[in-house]
Amino acid sequence: MTPRDASDANSSRWSDLERPPLNPDALRRGLVREGGLWTGVEVVQRTGSTNSDLVALAAPGKAAEGAVLVAEEQTSGRGRLDRQWTAPARSGLFFSVLLEPSDVPVARWGWLPLLTGVAVATGLSRSAGVDTALKWPNDLLVTVGGEERKAGGILAERAGDDAVIIGVGINVTLREDELPVPQAGSLALAGAVTTDRDPLLRAVLRSLEQWYDKWRTAGGDPVASGLQETYAAGCATLGRVVRAELPGDRSITGEAVAIDGDGRLVLATEDGVQEPVGAGDIVHLRPA
Repeated sequence: MTPRDASDANSSRWSDLERPPLNPDALRRGLVREGGLWTGVEVVQRTGSTNSDLVALAAPGKAAEGAVLVAEEQTSGRGRLDRQWTAPARSGLFFSVLLEPSDVPVARWGWLPLLTGVAVATGLSRSAGVDTALKWPNDLLVTVGGEERKAGGILAERAGDDAVIIGVGINVTLREDELPVPQAGSLALAGAVTTDRDPLLRAVLRSLEQWYDKWRTAGGDPVASGLQETYAAGCATLGRVVRAELPGDRSITGEAVAIDGDGRLVLATEDGVQEPVGAGDIVHLRPA
């Protein structure tokens, strides 16, 4: 085999049978349809951040609503507050979508990360058979050996005045020796019935389309759309005593008792006061 032949073999779809690459054509056939939300699906082998790439495309109008950008590997993946997200190539689902909810009041756009969490959890439950819980405001939790672990996260960013980029990262086949921290997990470690990323991604994006349509039809109303109730039902944070660490070395400790109409977490403190905290207000949310 010549060096070129070897290079071609290494880059072929079946060069890593445990972690085959995604099939862009099959994804487009399964997701892009007339009248549907998803208008295009692009898969890149490697990039710094799908969110950053899609924000850069959205600003000058080079990407339309429903654009989906997927990376087989992210070298500068970001979580909330620019925390780094890293994982081996083809070990997870790393993607961003462009949404333009112009018919929803901007004051309700803060529900989009929570909506995405509900959609991802629903999609993974159906396709992977994994019970996924939500840690407010943007983490996806799975159970590994009786212990809750973070297997994914969500990042929402504005792109100009009219668009929001939602980024999602999900650990799919990460093994114990590949976890970035002991508290991390993956669908495989949680006993997923499948780790084939093509059907997993299709299920998640179809679920996101359904929830986004329901939310927009209700004018972004979290009650009328059923979003507030569904998020609360799947939120592992509720009912626990937590400490919200705020900027300026301030913190609030209390039992998480509700998600309010603005998507904020309501903490009942020992003083008998109910304090709502927004996702943009906290640095960390930890068990107390």
